[in-house]
Amino acid sequence: MPKLLGVMQGRLLPKYKGRYQAHPFGYWQNEFLYAANFGLDCIEYILDFENAVSNPLLTKKGRNEIKSHVARTGVKVISICADYFIEAPLHAEDDKQVIESLSILHQLINASVDLGVKDIVIPCVDQSSIKNFLLRDRFQEVLTEIIPVAQKNSINLSLETDLSPSKFAELLNKIDSKYVTVNYDIGNSASHGYDPVEETAAYGERISDIHIKDRVFGGGSVKLGNGDADIPGFFKLLERYDYNGPLIMQAYRDAEGISIFKEQIDWISQYIVRAT
Repeated sequence: MPKLLGVMQGRLLPKYKGRYQAHPFGYWQNEFLYAANFGLDCIEYILDFENAVSNPLLTKKGRNEIKSHVARTGVKVISICADYFIEAPLHAEDDKQVIESLSILHQLINASVDLGVKDIVIPCVDQSSIKNFLLRDRFQEVLTEIIPVAQKNSINLSLETDLSPSKFAELLNKIDSKYVTVNYDIGNSASHGYDPVEETAAYGERISDIHIKDRVFGGGSVKLGNGDADIPGFFKLLERYDYNGPLIMQAYRDAEGISIFKEQIDWISQYIVRAT
């Protein structure tokens, strides 16, 4: 099956307000041409908590502008990384916040239908972690409310968590929906010390979105090939699954983006077989 190679939004542009990962307001349009020049298939869009209502994903005018750049360059938007939910978790203790976050997720599903997006990545990491079993139960309860909407529109709600393989598989089995899938972040798993063999055995067939990253155990991002992630080994494991989702470059970045991206995409290309 074809493997779509893409980039996390902003990785080919100077940092927005010095932030490591953020929607680059005011110059996001430039990335489509850069991505096309690298031969990339797609950009994974970001929805931040800050200024979310001004993000082009959530306005008809903005989405029309996105579609015009897609048509011009051939670089698609087929996935969204909803970092919004790190700051405003769906399982927040504040019921008002939960209602607001569910409203945003509804809007993202509608935007996804408009743009042809197949995956909405919902991060449950850092301050939105669900390692506490009570938080997991609340998350499951809230997510269950919107699964029928995702199912009706054939949109995957792709979960990124810091759970161990067994706990993550247990959660997926309890939710029991083929539209609740897995975002697998290669570097984050290495940072947690998780075993890719155990992870893919637990939910390999449910992975619908992959972030390519390298990290050191217990530490931060480093250039691909310099950390503890067994990237070649993971791609070898992936061969046994009928994976046809995107491979998103979320690799280490500097202030500018372009040169270090080229260095890393050259490195990763030896491990990725793409259909022609």
